[in-house]
Amino acid sequence: MTDHTTTPPFDAADHLPDELIERIRARAARHDAENTFPHDDLDDLRSAGYLGILVPQDRGGAGLGVAEAAILQQRLAGASPATALAVNMHLVWTGVAKVLRDRGIDDLAFVQEGAAAGEVFAFGISEAGNDLVLFGSDTDAAPLPDGGYAFTGTKIFTSLSPAWTHLGLHGLDTSSPDGPRLVYAFVPRSAESEGTIEVRDDWDTLGMRATQSRTTVLSGAVAPADRVVRFVPPGPNPDPLVFGIFSVFEVLLASVYTGIARRALDVAVATAGARTSKKTGKTYAQDPDIRWHIADMALAYDALPPQIASLAADVDALADHGARWFSLLAGLKHRATATAKRVVDDAMLVAGGSSYFTRSELSRLYRDVLAGAFHPSDPESAHATLASAWLGPIES
Repeated sequence: MTDHTTTPPFDAADHLPDELIERIRARAARHDAENTFPHDDLDDLRSAGYLGILVPQDRGGAGLGVAEAAILQQRLAGASPATALAVNMHLVWTGVAKVLRDRGIDDLAFVQEGAAAGEVFAFGISEAGNDLVLFGSDTDAAPLPDGGYAFTGTKIFTSLSPAWTHLGLHGLDTSSPDGPRLVYAFVPRSAESEGTIEVRDDWDTLGMRATQSRTTVLSGAVAPADRVVRFVPPGPNPDPLVFGIFSVFEVLLASVYTGIARRALDVAVATAGARTSKKTGKTYAQDPDIRWHIADMALAYDALPPQIASLAADVDALADHGARWFSLLAGLKHRATATAKRVVDDAMLVAGGSSYFTRSELSRLYRDVLAGAFHPSDPESAHATLASAWLGPIES
């Protein structure tokens, strides 16, 4: 995938070389067909230092910003959407660590140091039926005498399930004398860990199969005191950790689906140039209807990278959008995922019936892009957030 929509202040190939991208692309179909986790991709990315791209140089990382990581994630998603989405969840935590440190809060130094050393951090926030997401939890967080917490509950969509070494999660502590509070912490995945962590082998999905985002059942799983990082009141609030999670998650998620859109556009262009019409004797690249479809795809896609670059740069620059941050970020994610689906739909039409076969890359992109609507902020949540931002809350 050629990046010509923006001029980054770095060379993306320094972090994702062409030969690495092509190796990952060559494996993507196999991992999708076999419903297997791309351990080989993760090993290559770890060797390339990719797990530490958002870690500052003084802690062994590349020292990139969220804006640069967003460009890299678009590039990686063009090779393998599922690999990019899985790694995204690790990058969210390293991005949160950066957002906090940039704002004078260095509570996640261990995340940065661990990522630079090759540790893998998974994202354990989603719970079945919990539409509060960051603002509530059905997982019980029980305080321990030494300051640690024992977590009991079920997390879903835990990407990187076969490979993570630390699970960043939240749970609700109802024992505090000051009232219920959400506890954010990291549970290690080691033989010495207290409690039990069951990772179910239940990821058999329509698309994004290689993410292996399995269900994780926690039964008294212990986060040590030095891995309990934040206490936050339930409900919407501007806590820096909540902002860090929401901002990095939405920007990098938008980046993955924008990368899918770009790849679908590239494949459609190549296919149009390779197919010849029996009717005219010319390639479909000369067909007026096909040209209209390609132009419409490009018009939609071209709007996405600048939006991502702008908001990501604002996160890096500590811009103050106040209460507008959440609507801006939710809107970015929604536009990216909805637009990517529209672009892939048109790419299927351009490619014709061959794209309907599972051997077609577009067939896989079509299935992968459908997952975009299920990530927070989903379409309903995004519209509710934007409606409140412009119209105010619903009157009681």
